[in-house]
Amino acid sequence: MRYFIEFSYFGKGYHGWQSQPNAITVQEILEKAMTTLLRTKISVLGAGRTDAGVHAKQMFAHFDVDEPIATGEFMQRLNSFLPEDIAVHDVVGVKPNAHARFDATARTYEYWIVQSKNPFYMETAYFIWSPLNIEAMNRAAIILKEYDDFECFSKSNTDVKTFICQIKEATWKREADKLVFTITADRFLRNMVRAIVGTLLEVGLGKKSPEEIRLVLESKDRSKAGVSVPAKGLYLTKVSYPEDIF
Repeated sequence: MRYFIEFSYFGKGYHGWQSQPNAITVQEILEKAMTTLLRTKISVLGAGRTDAGVHAKQMFAHFDVDEPIATGEFMQRLNSFLPEDIAVHDVVGVKPNAHARFDATARTYEYWIVQSKNPFYMETAYFIWSPLNIEAMNRAAIILKEYDDFECFSKSNTDVKTFICQIKEATWKREADKLVFTITADRFLRNMVRAIVGTLLEVGLGKKSPEEIRLVLESKDRSKAGVSVPAKGLYLTKVSYPEDIF
């Protein structure tokens, strides 16, 4: 039996999603709790990887078990096994070949920026005191959707086979006391969103014109893009799937 698990986590205490030696990760903690609860070795495969310190409001993973489970009871018991910074929201049966990573059709991230000192955003947003030209940042963000090769925003020395991504949405909006960048694509490269935000902030600060984003994209050179912004302001907010896998 294959199940999808929907969950969220606050990323500060973790070295990202994917298990690795000598570092605490969300995948490791989740697998240990599920293995203890189900009394059999459980491996979960996530919808993607988040870097150290990045948060997830909505994340999915799939796992297999030999016998059907009572999903409501299992979810409640699993939450009692997990630390406070990881929460399970749903467990649902899926088709045997459904895949949390490869069946995902889109992923959405948000990046939060605050421009006045606020202790409640210390670990959840990036503070920038300088004025930002949001209109110019949005003009530059629109240009992103004209391209599909994002090597210039990829982490250096990565092992991906392609830098091709289809960006469906990229926009900045004021939301109450914070500035939020929302971006949706079929897939993302490692460090891509944080590098995009860092580059768009250079536009907002007047260091680049919106049209200069084209030169950055066409260079395929990471050094031409802006610095990566801190992980604490980044959130995976939505992972989309076709209905027929459930």
